[in-house]
Parts: sequence; C-alpha cells; structure tokens
Amino acid sequence: MDNFKDHFLIAMPSLDDTFFERAVIYICEHDKKGAMGLMVNRPIGVEVEDLLEQMELYLSPEFLFSLDSQVLIGGPVAPERGFVLHTPQPHWLNSTEISEHTMLTSSRDILAAIGSKKSPEHFIVALGYAGWGKDQLEQEIADNTWLTIKATPELLFSADHEQMWQVATQQLGFDIWQMSSQVGHA
Repeated sequence: MDNFKDHFLIAMPSLDDTFFERAVIYICEHDKKGAMGLMVNRPIGVEVEDLLEQMELYLSPEFLFSLDSQVLIGGPVAPERGFVLHTPQPHWLNSTEISEHTMLTSSRDILAAIGSKKSPEHFIVALGYAGWGKDQLEQEIADNTWLTIKATPELLFSADHEQMWQVATQQLGFDIWQMSSQVGHA
C-alpha cells in the first residue's frame, strides 16, 4: 500500500462540477483503515479574525497587524468541526505531527494563541474534512480521479488559494488540461 500522508491530492479535470472541482487536498492521515485530509484551497469567505471573534477568542493586545487569513472549507464531512494545520511547535500537546513541517490539531487552545507570541508561524484554519474508507482512496487514484505530489510547506502555507490548483499541477511538469480523464489498461 502506498502511503499518501503528507501528500497533496490534486483533483483531475474530470471532477468538474463536483464538490472537489479543482481541489487540492492535504492528506493528514492514511493507513489501512482509510484516509483523512483537508482541502486547502477553498475559502469560505470568512476571515480567521472574524471566526475568532465569533468564538469569543479575541486577538491579544500585542497583536498589531491583521491576520489576513481566510477560513477554508476542509471538506464535506463534519463541516461544523474545525481543524488547524500549522507549523510545528513543541508546546502543543493536542497537536499531531504529520511531517517535520506540519502539525494538525482540532483543539481550541491553538486558536486562542493565534495572534499572540505563542502563535505558530504559519497556520491554516479549516472547517470539515475529506475522508475515505478502507482502500477507497487507493481506488480513486487508480480510477484517475486524483494526482498526487509530495507536499511542500511553501505550497501548503504560502500559495494563493485561487492559484493553488494550477501551481500544484505545474509542479508535475505538464499541463493538466492536456490529460485525458480516461484510464487506459494494457
């Protein structure tokens, strides 16, 4: 079994007119039971700062600049549940290490730290997640639904949401629009 943890799934053009049209999904967990990931390129239209205020978590007084960060749609499963992907820090006990560059938490304490001196350098806040059952993700990849590339912190934390799908596909070295959605068998 290939393990796609710490990889991006890039939606094929055949997913046009679906929930996952032009999606880039960061795989947080992948084992024999299934996979879990967060779509990292689809803003909801709410600023993280506004979400924190709705949760009565206010930016600390020493925070002097705007977060300029959007809350993202993480996926169709449990859209009321929040997740934070962030750069590693040793003091987050409720965060799970995904890679040397990325941690995941659903704990409220990291949201309270955003905007303070304890804030992770980079973070993504997403509501909901994408999930796959046993062997489902492997079958979707075999069916030519997704392309995969190793995740990079630059693409995960620094790419413009609107351009992320295109930038991710360019890292594969070809124009995705020239690909057929048909699977060939020899």
